[in-house]
Amino acid sequence: MEQETIVAIATPPGRGGIGVVRISGPQARSIAEPMLHLRAPMEAGRARFGDLLDEDGSKLDEVVTTYFAGPHSYTSDDVVEIAAHGSPLVLEMILRRATAAGARLARPGEFTERAFLSGRLDLTQAEAVRDLIEAQTLHQARVAAQQLGGALAEQVRPVKDALVKLIATLEAGIDFAEDDVDVMPQQAILDALKDVRAPLVELAASYTQGRLVREGVTMAIVGRPNAGKSSLFNRLVERERAIVTAAEGTTRDLVTERVSLGGIPVELVDTAGIRESRDEAESIGIRKTREAMADADLVLLVLDATQAISDEERAWMEELQQREAVVVWNKIDIATTAGEGIEVSALTGEGIGDLRDLLLAKLKAGAVTSETAMLTNLRQQQAVQQAIDGLDAAITAVDAGIPHEMVLLDIYGALRGLDELTGATTADDVLNLIFSSFCIGK
Repeated sequence: MEQETIVAIATPPGRGGIGVVRISGPQARSIAEPMLHLRAPMEAGRARFGDLLDEDGSKLDEVVTTYFAGPHSYTSDDVVEIAAHGSPLVLEMILRRATAAGARLARPGEFTERAFLSGRLDLTQAEAVRDLIEAQTLHQARVAAQQLGGALAEQVRPVKDALVKLIATLEAGIDFAEDDVDVMPQQAILDALKDVRAPLVELAASYTQGRLVREGVTMAIVGRPNAGKSSLFNRLVERERAIVTAAEGTTRDLVTERVSLGGIPVELVDTAGIRESRDEAESIGIRKTREAMADADLVLLVLDATQAISDEERAWMEELQQREAVVVWNKIDIATTAGEGIEVSALTGEGIGDLRDLLLAKLKAGAVTSETAMLTNLRQQQAVQQAIDGLDAAITAVDAGIPHEMVLLDIYGALRGLDELTGATTADDVLNLIFSSFCIGK
């Protein structure tokens, strides 16, 4: 059965300088050509300037059309991309003409799904396409581009090859035992399994850093009124985002801003000062502060270095010992002493650089930074963990002297984990979940 030809607008909704419609499938060229008058015939890999024609044959817009002949295209099918001026009416008209000529509107992520199904991308590369589109920091974009280039698959390939070689050797020893084919000694099997396991353990450890880079963290700034929380917030976001006055209780609602800290996306939350209050609006703000503290990945407790620490603040410090938290003594420019924690002046900027370094170290604590690739989502982490679990079971079985036929079952389980990582064997419902989260047109 011939594959359907699909079409979608590949640029964001709304008006813009340029809008692109992408057509992919065996009929892509025959569907596009009747609505175009090009200065030169379509040629693979060449951009052609021309006119977009209305249904009556009159000129509607000037366009640049690029034709990619399969299999040398993103989807491995014939692909035509029409770049018109970004009028929603013009782009919708191209869609209508294409669907009337036999194309079908593409589902979210269907172009990338076709690239995966044709072998143009593996599953880790397909996920990197989505990560690159959604990147909010330059570091996120760099990591996604690295994954899109196949860094993760390249790191796993020699591990998988070694595992397949071990399986083949054990299978041969079982199938041809009567022909005096040597069976690997027990120690050699153990050494081979441990050699395969070591790089997978290192890769699994990269998930902590990969998740941070991809998802980011929430950081709540808390403390009593007039401790300088909003001033510190403005310093960290590097602009006057929160209102700062000498009056206590100015902040009555949560103020949030997303910033990049060492390439990690951080959602900063400036909160209302915690104190007993009879003011209804302030009381609601204080309740939201406590909720923000509970939800935050990291808490900054801001203390006023010009005042003695209160019993309530001591209680907060005690409570936060069970959490990822940093105690910040503010106003050191006018204070003589401060307690345990980092000292800053939100007014002058003194100590802010040290605070940033400390926060980044806190965020990266326990993470293993990989120079080549890292796991960036839970699906990838679970697939690698499945492989490690299979290898652990195989090592235990070999140590116990269990026959190689049974050991192979565990090794095949490890191999399935690696196959699921790259998508060599992946359930349809998992694929549907992954590609449905893409934007339409990609």
